[in-house]
Amino acid sequence: MPTISNDIDIDSPVRTVYNQWTQFEDYPAFMSGVQQVRQLEDDKLYWDVKVGGAERGFEARITEQIPDERIAWTSTSGPNHAGVVTFHRLDDDRTRVRLQLEWEPEGFVETVGAALQIDDAQVARDLHQFAHLMETNGFATGAWRGEIT
Repeated sequence: MPTISNDIDIDSPVRTVYNQWTQFEDYPAFMSGVQQVRQLEDDKLYWDVKVGGAERGFEARITEQIPDERIAWTSTSGPNHAGVVTFHRLDDDRTRVRLQLEWEPEGFVETVGAALQIDDAQVARDLHQFAHLMETNGFATGAWRGEIT
């Protein structure tokens, strides 16, 4: 199962960055390939994605969520994947976001893409888009401060 790990430093406070990341339904604004995310429950999401020309939907369950620290998840249907995003306070106005993702490619296109590390490049672009969104807006569009353990 391929593992992707990437991080980015963002010129925004950790609380603001974390709050924005909890706005799952806003992900299409910075994640290419993500058509829609619907939050079904506090710990349950439904994703519509387009990867390598193939459209698919799947459910994911948040397995751990600690405000300003981390969010972990695993798929419960569809493509097999799991991941964690962590938030690291660098100083009052800078945050490092680290994303780690494991996924099981399906079919020839995804297998080749993973072998060529196209998935790594895509995650890096998405994190840069997120940083740009945060640094341009300067605020979070919402927040969920609950905890899931």
